[in-house]
Amino acid sequence: MRTVTLRRVVITGMGAITPIGNDVNTFWNNMKAGMSGAGPITKFDTTEFKTKFACELKGLDIEAFIEKKEARKMDTFTQYAMVVAHEAIQNSGVDLEKIDRSRFGVIWASGNGGMQTFEDQIVEFTQNNFVPKFSPFFIPRLISDIAAGQIAIKYGLMGINYCTVSACASSNSALVDAFNYIRLGKANMIIAGGSEGPITRAGIAGFNALKALSTRNDDAMHASRPFDKDRDGFVMGEGAGAIILEDYEHAIARGATIYGEMVGGAMSCDAYHLTATHPEGAGAQLGMKEALADAGLKLEDVDYINAHATSTPLGDISELKAIQATFGEHASKLNISATKSMTGHLLGAAGAIEAIACIKAIQDDIVPPTINTTELAEDIPQGLNLTIGQAQKRVINVALSNTFGFGGHNAIAAFAKFRG
Repeated sequence: MRTVTLRRVVITGMGAITPIGNDVNTFWNNMKAGMSGAGPITKFDTTEFKTKFACELKGLDIEAFIEKKEARKMDTFTQYAMVVAHEAIQNSGVDLEKIDRSRFGVIWASGNGGMQTFEDQIVEFTQNNFVPKFSPFFIPRLISDIAAGQIAIKYGLMGINYCTVSACASSNSALVDAFNYIRLGKANMIIAGGSEGPITRAGIAGFNALKALSTRNDDAMHASRPFDKDRDGFVMGEGAGAIILEDYEHAIARGATIYGEMVGGAMSCDAYHLTATHPEGAGAQLGMKEALADAGLKLEDVDYINAHATSTPLGDISELKAIQATFGEHASKLNISATKSMTGHLLGAAGAIEAIACIKAIQDDIVPPTINTTELAEDIPQGLNLTIGQAQKRVINVALSNTFGFGGHNAIAAFAKFRG
C-alpha cells in the first residue's frame, strides 16, 4: 500500500475586488473601519423592482487590466476573475519563467456564471423577433468554468483546472479542493477563489421572487444587518477574491512571502430544503466539526469565525445555533463577525473574500466588525461575541470561514497563523 505524506499548504498571494475596495489592502482597511458598500443600483433602471440597491463595485477600470478587445469576449464575472488573479500573481512574487507551470493550477468558482451575458443575449433574441443571431461568444462568456480557463491561458498554467459550483459555498469549495490537491502532492501552486457579477435585472428580480433580498430602499447603507431584529434579507454584492495556495516546501524554495496557512477544510450537506438552512444548522455543525478534525484542531484552538450570516431571518439564527452546539462553552470565548454587513453577499465569490478577511485578521490580530446591527433579535442565542459595531483587537491564531449555499451545501475552511 502506498503511504501518502500530507504536505503543508500556505498562502502566498491574494487579490480582491469588492464593494468596499478594489485591492486587498483597501478592502481590508475599509473592512476594519466598518464601511458599508451599499447604495442605489446604477447598472439599470430599478423603477419596477422591489429592491433598488446593492453593493456594487466602485471605480474599477477593467481596461487597466484587460485590453478592450479581450474584455468584450468576457462576461463581467470573468473580467473580475482576471483582475484579482493579476493582483494575486503580483502579490505572490512568483517568477512564472522559473517554475513548473504544469504543476500550477486554477480552481475557480462562480455560483451563477455569465448572468449578464445570458440576460443580454436573450433580450436581444426576443427583440429580434426570435431570430437566432447569437454572438459566437455567447457560450464561452456564459459557462461557469470559463474564468478558470481564461486565467490559465493568460499565465500559461497547465495544471489542475476546473470550476466549482455549490451556490454560495462555491469559492470555499474551490479552496478546500485546492488545499487537498496540494497537500496530496498533485500540484505545487493553485489559484483558488471565485467571482460573481449578479447585479443584473434577472439577478435582482429572481432573488426578489424568492423573498431573499432586503427591500429597505429608504436606508440602503444599513440594510445588511445580520442578527438584527429588523433584518429582512440579504443585500446583493459583486466582485471577486483570489488566493494562491502553495506547497510549503515549494514556497520556501522560491523565497516566497507567506501570509498564513490553510490547515483544514470540509464540506457537508443539510439534506433538508432547496433554499432554507436546517433550523438547527445540522449540516453546518457537521462541516465545522469535520474541518476542525481535518486540521487536527481542538474546539478551544479557534479564535474567530467569519460567519456566513447573510442577514436573512432564518439563516442567521441556524448558523449561530450550529456554532453554539459545536463549540459549547468555548462559543462564548471566540469572536464571530458577519462581514457581509459591509460587502453584501457576493454569492459564489463570498467565501473567497471572506477567506481573505480571515487571513488578514490572523495577520493583524484584528477581528473585523459586524455593522448595522442595533438590536439583536430575541431568538439569537445568548452569550456570543458578535463583534458588533467596531473591530476588536485580539490574538487570532486560528480562524474559520463558514459558507452555506442553496441546495444545503456547506463548505468550511480553516486558516492559521504561519509559524515556520
